[in-house]
Amino acid sequence: MKAILGSQDVWDIIDKGFTKPVNEETLPSNEKEVLLKTIKKDQQALLTLIHHCLDDGMFEKVADATTSKEAWEILQNSLQGFDKVKKINLQTLRDDFEVLKMKESESISDFCSRLMAVVNQLRRYGEEVDDVCVVEKILRFLTPKFDYLVCAIEDSKDLDSMTVEHLEGSLLAHKEKMKKRKEEPLKQLLKT
Repeated sequence: MKAILGSQDVWDIIDKGFTKPVNEETLPSNEKEVLLKTIKKDQQALLTLIHHCLDDGMFEKVADATTSKEAWEILQNSLQGFDKVKKINLQTLRDDFEVLKMKESESISDFCSRLMAVVNQLRRYGEEVDDVCVVEKILRFLTPKFDYLVCAIEDSKDLDSMTVEHLEGSLLAHKEKMKKRKEEPLKQLLKT
């Protein structure tokens, strides 16, 4: 393969494809040359497509294709099923995000980790999930024992510019302060 096709050349060839004449031998010599060049370009496009774009599973699907256009059509048809699966997965993840609540026995870190796992999966599927939406979700679905903290954060901080990490840090810091305050009277009692 002397010349590597440019990406636009590859897509032009794949998109247009070509039709082999029924009887190549009856073609005039200039048309035979054009046909041979077209076949060569098509084979280069097919190799480029296979080499750059396909994993082993997809390669198996197009291994028997004889033209780049045929390979491309096989890939398009097989990926239509993937789009349906993607839509179903997105719906499931949206539902998971909506119903996710902090459990009574769960730590702030564990709740935030569970929530971010769902958010990251949504983002991988192309869903746009703002940090503001995640921050608001966390504040809405903390257990009732954090209500005083939620009010304090909502009153004192700008939620539109707050990151999830900043919120989690604030929640953990407040929780540690409250834990320490509860331990001090216990220490005083033990000293007496």
